[in-house]
Amino acid sequence: MSAADSPFWSPAIRGLHAYVPGEQPQGGGWIKLNTNENPYPPSPLALARMREALDERLRLYPDPQALALRQTIAGLHGLGTDQVFVGNGSDEVLALAFMALLRHGRPVLFPDITYSFYPVYANLYGVAAERIPLTDTFEVRVADYARPNGGIVLPNPNAPTGVALPLADIRALLQANPGSVVVIDEAYVDFGADSAVSLVGEFPNLLVVQTLSKSRSLAGLRVGFALGQAPLIEALMVVKDSFNSYPLDRLAQIGAQAALEDHAHFEQTRQQIIASREWLTGALTQRGFACLPSSANFLFARHPARDAATLMQGLRERRVLVRHFRQPRIEQYLRITIGTQAECEKLVAAFDEILK
Repeated sequence: MSAADSPFWSPAIRGLHAYVPGEQPQGGGWIKLNTNENPYPPSPLALARMREALDERLRLYPDPQALALRQTIAGLHGLGTDQVFVGNGSDEVLALAFMALLRHGRPVLFPDITYSFYPVYANLYGVAAERIPLTDTFEVRVADYARPNGGIVLPNPNAPTGVALPLADIRALLQANPGSVVVIDEAYVDFGADSAVSLVGEFPNLLVVQTLSKSRSLAGLRVGFALGQAPLIEALMVVKDSFNSYPLDRLAQIGAQAALEDHAHFEQTRQQIIASREWLTGALTQRGFACLPSSANFLFARHPARDAATLMQGLRERRVLVRHFRQPRIEQYLRITIGTQAECEKLVAAFDEILK
């Protein structure tokens, strides 16, 4: 009998198809370009503050409101503290948004090629969902979302394509859907896209979600946050406090606050990633790859004469990991995280061996 046949399983989970994360290899020697982690260390200030906090205070519960962190985020974006919500990674923030703001009996809309956790959340919380096809060039066409809905979720830049929407298109989307919550997932926004945070004061139906996992090098700390007008944030607070009043531990709150304060480190590392992304785009293009225009810390690329799964396996044999999605329309693409410049050069050298 398989585990799924156990009589102790709730009927609610039997039909779930869980999110599959990228491979986390054991042992060293890998060039890991498959999970969009930042290749550079976290802020030295964040590490120092967390070390200072390793004391007897860990016996106490953390601040359930994460007030100091929320105040820092609010100040950074010119918002009030009541317009900021924090959670255990942006995945948790998004999950709570599906539960608190997107269950209205009408389908939630998101792209057919996008972050694969969205359909998982919809299925988990019983939210009807409708996938809106990207264009032939893998772009979001705002006009396609002009239909009855119970909410809209868009990553900007999109994942796994890396293609970004201009702010004017997001404004048009909000204007066309005044009765629905529009969630803009900005996990990769710091690498070249325009943030929708400037629209929060204007649109009561806008929720912007960001994370410290990517541009702040804190994927291991699990800190995400949402920005929106107070009624949306209050709804997230109600669900959080009905589920887990302490989603962010003491070290996470302290480290995240320091990372947000260390603007110099943030700017230096993100510019290095952007520069390596442009270099890698050029290098792959010279070798026959077609790369979608990326505003993220990864590239979405295909080679017209080589099978993507075969290329991925060839890279893996050379201890280089990239991501491949076996799904319609994109099965011949590889998603390649931007590593350090040295890692990008080793990736290109591995491709040169494979393409001979």
